[in-house]
Amino acid sequence: MPYLERPHHRLHYRVDASGHDKAWLVFCNSLGTDLAMWDRQAEVLKGQFRILRYDRRGHGLSSSPPPPFSMADLGADVLQLMDHLGIERAHFCGLSIGGQVGQWLAINAAHRFDKMALCATAARIGTTQSWTERMKAVSAHGLAPLRAGTVERWFTPAFVAEAPDVIEACVAAFQATSIDGYVGGCAALADADFHESLSSISCPVLAISGADDPVCPPSDLERIATGVANGCHLSLPGRHIVNIESAERFNQALSGFLGTEAD
Repeated sequence: MPYLERPHHRLHYRVDASGHDKAWLVFCNSLGTDLAMWDRQAEVLKGQFRILRYDRRGHGLSSSPPPPFSMADLGADVLQLMDHLGIERAHFCGLSIGGQVGQWLAINAAHRFDKMALCATAARIGTTQSWTERMKAVSAHGLAPLRAGTVERWFTPAFVAEAPDVIEACVAAFQATSIDGYVGGCAALADADFHESLSSISCPVLAISGADDPVCPPSDLERIATGVANGCHLSLPGRHIVNIESAERFNQALSGFLGTEAD
């Protein structure tokens, strides 16, 4: 399995590609997930793009440096992966904290990215107090007590009932996340606020929301779409992990935005 060795951690990544003449598309996960959360996108889009997925530090098969992390740290991981693979420019799709990594990249490394899909995210997610409380709870008791609440935030009851295997896989990835990786991500979210910087994002942006997302409701994505220079907003059925719950429509929207058509 391929890894990028960084000074204090290593990043596990995967490339799906059908040729060397395609544009690159980088996917960035939500907190408490691994790169498998994008399986439904990679399977459909790997014929049109060279796809880079990776496990955020402390998630999946990636190791973790000691927390806390900043959004700049997480953005630097993406840029280092791109440099490692010789990727000069790419499209980007990130969900939740992955969408905040995308905002940081669009602001601080705009020359490396063409189009961005920012999904189930916000310019500011939660509050410093709420993330501080989450960090304390996870440090003291681990992730197991968060299981039920996480499933409720991530998926509608109807989807939980109809796709138990999918839910179990997501829960397994969540519980396999390292404490350092999860707490470090919470620290990055506690500090990140891009409200004042959205107007500096000039690349085309598609903001995708889950219609019933209690974490980042559609209004948060509408603010991103109207706050950037060239944005549009689309709401799809589902809660926070909308790329899984509405995978087919998500793929159609993403491929249409990037200038291709999904099968």
